Amino acid sequence: QVQLVESGGGLVQPGGSLRLSCAASGSIYRISAMGWYRQAPGKQRELVAIIINGGITNYADSVKGRFTISGDSAKNTVYLQMNNLKPEDTAAYYCHAEHVDPGNRPRDYWGQGTQVTVSS
Repeated sequence: QVQLVESGGGLVQPGGSLRLSCAASGSIYRISAMGWYRQAPGKQRELVAIIINGGITNYADSVKGRFTISGDSAKNTVYLQMNNLKPEDTAAYYCHAEHVDPGNRPRDYWGQGTQVTVSS
């Protein structure tokens, strides 16, 4: 089992910044990718940003140029630096990890979510 613990959410004014962190722990063999998803009330969960083992990143169009995902593979930790936040960024943000076991079988894990609220 792999556990994901997120931190860093909160209330921020439009134009402000927040940094989310997510640390993976437990029986880790190999994590192939980590990322952040978000879900606003009444909407489907959507990909925000992902970093694949090796450093390849991908972003939702709505956050390109404002958000930056980075990772520390030695610590099994991923970060999301969010700048120039907008009210439409308000959502619960969930950390995701794809874990691969010694048999090369992938499994998805999710964090409990951290709330980001952008409001004046």
